[in-house]
Amino acid sequence: MTEEPDDRETIEKIRKLKEALGERLIILTHHYQRKEIVDLGDFKGDSFGLSQRAAADKDAQYIVFCGVHFMAESAEILSQPHQTVQIPAIEAGCPMADMADSVLVERAWEALDQVVGAAKITPMVYMNSDAELKAFCGKNSGLVCTSSNAPVAFDWAYSQREKILFFPDQHLGRNTGNQKGFKPEEMIVWDPEKELGGNSPDAIKKATLILWDGYCHVHTRFSVAHILSMRERFPDAKVVVHPECPESVVQQADAAGSTSFIVNYVKEAEPGSVIIIGTEINLIDRLAREYPDRKVLDLHNSLCPNMFKINLRNLLWTLENIGKVNVIEVPDHVKADARKALDRMLALASA
Repeated sequence: MTEEPDDRETIEKIRKLKEALGERLIILTHHYQRKEIVDLGDFKGDSFGLSQRAAADKDAQYIVFCGVHFMAESAEILSQPHQTVQIPAIEAGCPMADMADSVLVERAWEALDQVVGAAKITPMVYMNSDAELKAFCGKNSGLVCTSSNAPVAFDWAYSQREKILFFPDQHLGRNTGNQKGFKPEEMIVWDPEKELGGNSPDAIKKATLILWDGYCHVHTRFSVAHILSMRERFPDAKVVVHPECPESVVQQADAAGSTSFIVNYVKEAEPGSVIIIGTEINLIDRLAREYPDRKVLDLHNSLCPNMFKINLRNLLWTLENIGKVNVIEVPDHVKADARKALDRMLALASA
């Protein structure tokens, strides 16, 4: 991207504010942010890496999170009492996170309790969810997971109880279940608009993995047809996709993994390699620039419009009003239970 004169002026203002705030400020940027935002961040990563970074930082007074709302919420839950978390665009949400809310999940939990008993189920919520759902998992002996640590989180959950209720992304759940060797009949989808999620009591009793009927708009845009078309054009290419993609896409790919997995996949590829990636376009474009000696291509152009709401103008505005605007606040009673679920997730990384 060629910087416009106004952009250069804005970037210079941001750099000066960063310098003035020094160690009192940390800017966290998700991999899906546009290049100019990532370049201004102090740390870039996927939702798991950024959660670890937010939890580890004890010194900064201000955490500015360049991502979507649920990520900034998680940083606030993990923050120290003296820290303030802000997001440059408060309206940067996540449609998938909105597919499960606390009312619907509580209703599903009560229905499952009637059929098999809640004591047999570990609730597991994907990071892409609001604080109340993380709190629900915290108070019901469950945990949070990300695409990076979903397999390890599954292991932990099954060591506690015999079933998992996984929400809100059915595709990450199913692809992780497949990775763990589950049979199709062991995994059922829960449609919150239907009685018993659209399942029979017998199917619920036989299931070990109950998948909420949610999905990511970015990653469900990819299809098997896209893979077949790209393989025809680039026969020697490797296709790597995110596990939020549908099961059929993951099965057709050469590899599937989290955002950080994809970054490392490209980094470790041999010069001259052709890598076709099924994930958000901003990351793919940045990887193509960073590794010009390999051909990095998008499987299909898929933009996250909410990540794209963070820009130079609202980042500058946030830094000019540090500690005052777009402050993320989670009620203490929600934060306490949500922290339990996040801490269980983070503890798995050091186990």
